[in-house]
Amino acid sequence: MLIAHLSDPHIRTGPLAGEPAANLHHALGRILALQPQPDCVVITGDLCQQGHAGAYPDLRALIENFPLPIHLTTGNHDDPDALLAAFGGSRFLGGTTSTTYSVDYPAATIIVLDSHRSGSPAGLLGDQQLAWLDATLARRPDVPAFVCLHHPPMPVGIPFLDDMRLDDGPALAQVITRHAHVSRILAGHIHRVIFAPFAGTTVAIAPSTYRQSVLRMHDDQPPGYLAEPNGYLLHQLLDGNCITHSVPASHAAAVLGHF
Repeated sequence: MLIAHLSDPHIRTGPLAGEPAANLHHALGRILALQPQPDCVVITGDLCQQGHAGAYPDLRALIENFPLPIHLTTGNHDDPDALLAAFGGSRFLGGTTSTTYSVDYPAATIIVLDSHRSGSPAGLLGDQQLAWLDATLARRPDVPAFVCLHHPPMPVGIPFLDDMRLDDGPALAQVITRHAHVSRILAGHIHRVIFAPFAGTTVAIAPSTYRQSVLRMHDDQPPGYLAEPNGYLLHQLLDGNCITHSVPASHAAAVLGHF
């Protein structure tokens, strides 16, 4: 089982729309050229910049003909209602009309959570969604599970971004601890590659396909974003273990797939 993990494309409308759209298209082309090809792609939120309703149809046009399954996750910059208007009932939301859903593959379960919190850049799952996660994880206890959400559930050492992490991370940890088959928690939001232990598993944070955040582990200067190389993570289930590869996209002299 191979899962390509992208994040934070920030698709937008207007005169600055070209760069984020081209970057996402390039990353998807890089994924499509992999051999073997991944079983699916997960994009962990901030799909569209500031939830621009007009950007979601553009995002759909960008990924509609991609031949591999893509699973979308809601981020703090997203508008869940606009996302559902463009993608509800489609394969991109697991065939559901919800931003919280699961997809069963023979070798793994993909579980998508919605950590969007209205009026706040921080994330929240809430008791109802956590109960749903607990029940969903219990349904296939012998199959590896990947829990996908936008906000990291623990601090990463960048104060600006730690102030807007998942607010109920400890409650999520209580659920995850009960299910030893969670192979990875897939997250975004930080715009950097980060790995951290969490509740007996590993949180894997993917880079942005748009721009990366400055590695600023203090508050002495304002935060910022750079046109650093972008890419994605590739999670591989192999001999009972989960191996994660960091794959460059923007600065890689590699073959691209066409779609």
